[in-house]
Amino acid sequence: MSIASLSKFTVPLASNQSASAQGLLMPKLKFRFRISFEGFGVDANTVELTKQVKTCGRPKPTFETFQVHAYNSQVNLLGKPKWENLTVVIRDDAAGNVTKLVGQQMQKQFDFLEQSSAASGGDYKFNLRIEELDGGNGSHTPTVLETWECYGCLVSGVEYGDNDYGASEALEISLTIMMDNALQTPGGTGIGTDIGRSIGQSITL
Repeated sequence: MSIASLSKFTVPLASNQSASAQGLLMPKLKFRFRISFEGFGVDANTVELTKQVKTCGRPKPTFETFQVHAYNSQVNLLGKPKWENLTVVIRDDAAGNVTKLVGQQMQKQFDFLEQSSAASGGDYKFNLRIEELDGGNGSHTPTVLETWECYGCLVSGVEYGDNDYGASEALEISLTIMMDNALQTPGGTGIGTDIGRSIGQSITL
């Protein structure tokens, strides 16, 4: 088979839309990622969390909506946006580094011994950075293909996993993370990019 035929492994487009030999675009791969925690727990060094991450969701923005009712119909409009919860699964380590950091964060949010709560959200909120990488490593520094900066994060729930005599896999800690906002920066574009505010000349729907 001619190598040139590989350029045809895609959807055929009209001649005015693309070159005839476009080919498929390389996808981002799910296993090439890096998670960084900023302001999580008490210890300034959170690299052990980064090294032990197993899975992490990506930010999910949604909008509340409402309807304006008219004579024989209705019009849908956007309300306030919100961010769905993220789930981050981390392998627990024998040295207790992960458990320690997670425990510190939970104690920042609420002192379980003294039954004392934080004075304000700024006392316990942290930032989370999710980076999609190109596969580079070692002397070949990886290129960041996409970054999600998650701001105003807090841990709304922790699952420490189950012990099981019949299992062989590692213990895992699952964090449910809420956020206030997130910005996406793949090469300066994405959610958070200034594209100008849409202001029409008409005040009708």
